[in-house]
This record gives sequence, C-alpha cells and structure tokens, in this order.
Amino acid sequence: MRQQRGSWNEGAVGRGARWLSAIGLGLWAVAAWPAGIYSCVDANGKKLTSDRPIPECTTRDQRVLNPDGSVKHVLPPTLTTEERAEQEARERQAAAERVQQQDAIRRDRNLVARFPNEAVHNKARTAALDDVKAALQRSERRLADLAVERKPFLDEAEFYVGKPMPSKLKQQLESNDTAADATRALIQNQQAEIVRINTLYDAELARLRKLWAGAPAGSMGSLPAAPAASTPPTPKKTASK
Repeated sequence: MRQQRGSWNEGAVGRGARWLSAIGLGLWAVAAWPAGIYSCVDANGKKLTSDRPIPECTTRDQRVLNPDGSVKHVLPPTLTTEERAEQEARERQAAAERVQQQDAIRRDRNLVARFPNEAVHNKARTAALDDVKAALQRSERRLADLAVERKPFLDEAEFYVGKPMPSKLKQQLESNDTAADATRALIQNQQAEIVRINTLYDAELARLRKLWAGAPAGSMGSLPAAPAASTPPTPKKTASK
C-alpha cells in the first residue's frame, strides 16, 4: 500500500510539472508575440504579414492584428506629398469653418441678448440714425448759407465781364466754391451712412425674427457684413465766373 501511494504521488507531481510547463510555454508564446502583426494584400493579390509596417502595402490599408487575430486598428495608406498637402488644406478649411460656426453662434447669442424684442431693436436703429441725420441737416444748412454768400460775389462779378476780375473777388469766389464742394461731398457721405445703418439694422432684424421664433443660434451662418461707409469724393474745383 505504501508503494502504491508513492507511485501516485510521483505521478501527480509529474502531471503538475507538465501542467506548469505548458502554462510557461503559453506565457512565453504570448510574450514573444509582437505587439501587433501587420497584414495586407499587395498589388498582386498576395497576402503579406509582418511584425512591422509592410513596404509593399504603403499605398494600401494595413490591418494591425492583436495576438488573438482580432483587428487592433487599420493603418491607412502612406500619403504622397501632394495628397498630404491636400489633406492639410482640407483640415485647415474644416478648422476655419468650425471657428466661423462658433463665431456665428456667439454673435447670434449676443444679438438676442442685446435685442430681446423688436421694439428695443427699433429704438437702437433710431438712436444710431439720429446723429447722422442731425449732421446731414447741418450740412444742408451750410450749403444753403454758402449759396446765399455767393450771390453778392456773382452780382459784383457782372461788372467785370470781359475785364480782369479783382484778385480779392476772385479769391472770395474760389473760397466759396471750395467750401460748397466739400459740403456737397460731406452730404453725399452722410446720406450713404444712413443707407449703411439701415442696411445693417434690416439684416439684423430679419435674423432676429428667426431667432425670436426659435431658430438655433448659428443655424443661419455668419451675419452679413454691413456695407462700408463711402469715402467722400475729392472736391472738384469749380471755375469762377
């Protein structure tokens, strides 16, 4: 009986040793397996595998496999210089569009915060126009005053038709002409500014009505830029009579 027990113990020990050995070999195999196996099909239809990126498949997708054969991720084709430049251009464009969209959202939110209803917006338009209209009225009165000032100079100039005009009278007429031309240019610029302000507020109001109705901020793109104020033309020198 003692001998049989010893034989059984020896057999158990042997089986345990073999079992541990198998585990060790399995662990060694897993450890020896590379972090990723690259697999692809080349241009000739041949399946290739390697423990590193495969040069024959630089223009093709390469699957990177886990030790159990599952796909870890896919390595895309290597881009040419031209393809890389195109990709970078697309990425820059996409980034610019994201910034533009974020800016549109911010502007819409600020617009609604400033103008919660149409009455507030109309009041702001009136205030923006008041100063320009007041300045336009002053310019128009100034132009009328210059026309009144010019009349006696013209009456006096009638006595010198066909004769040299006194230098003082000539200077008075030229000074009046210059001032009148400058005032007309200023009036033109002020009228253009009124159009610009109304165009801006019209565009804002159309957008605000949609936002007040529930349109999401940024859903209508960027707010159109208001037309720039016109530059007054250079006054032309009017010939004195």
